[in-house]
Amino acid sequence: MIFNDKTVIVTGGSEGVGAAAARKFADAGANLMLVARGKKNLEAIAAELRDKTRVEIFAMDVSDPGECVNLFKKTDFEFGRVDVLVNNAAFHERGLVESVSAEGMGRTIDVNLRAPIILTRIALPYLREAGGGAIINVASLAGRTPVPESAAYSASKFGLRAFTFALAEELRDTGIKLAVVSPGPIDTGFILTDIDRTSNLTFSQPMSTADEVAQIILDLCGNDQREQSIPRFSGYLATASYLMPWLWRALRPALERKGERVKKALKAKARRTEE
Repeated sequence: MIFNDKTVIVTGGSEGVGAAAARKFADAGANLMLVARGKKNLEAIAAELRDKTRVEIFAMDVSDPGECVNLFKKTDFEFGRVDVLVNNAAFHERGLVESVSAEGMGRTIDVNLRAPIILTRIALPYLREAGGGAIINVASLAGRTPVPESAAYSASKFGLRAFTFALAEELRDTGIKLAVVSPGPIDTGFILTDIDRTSNLTFSQPMSTADEVAQIILDLCGNDQREQSIPRFSGYLATASYLMPWLWRALRPALERKGERVKKALKAKARRTEE
């Protein structure tokens, strides 16, 4: 898909899936507004991509509604239009509900659900003015089936999917595409730097790469899909476990044992790398 003269906003754009998506949009000719809290990392990815396309950065906390408004004003000032919004920024304080702070659970909802809803609402007039466009929300397979030790995160991604599908119906025939990508575990620091607190269940599923998820984000801008899960089989398993809880309970012990083995192997690999 070609994005020449199009402007794409990517939240969480300084690393992981966001940075991978930025690279793919740059290769496709898009102008980029990259958003994250850390200015240093944003400047690094922007410097990498500026020989390919125009790149601007906006260091902000997506949970701040006022800054969300300023983001679109700055993007419109710099590029004159907004064509695509990728809601990728995420937060996850892992653990059992009684062990997680109330503040951490609140931030999970603010970053993963409230912020994408606010950003999407602000984006709509800009997309209409551009004659159409796309909003791609990065959810999770945790939003397809409830995941213990990730209750607030799971709830936030359930909500993000529901918001996406509901708004897609509201915007039918407007030329504005709403879609969601639902990945399982991704080989990024989002889980690997917090591996001890990441549930064994998470590691029971194959890990995707940031590039694989980023390619889906790019493809969803132009195809007719409303959602794509990755890996596909994990998506089918998540749906089956949601529809048939008894099956989920039966499979869970074996999946947790598998995930524990994978986690141990990943930690051993990390130790060898450090040595």
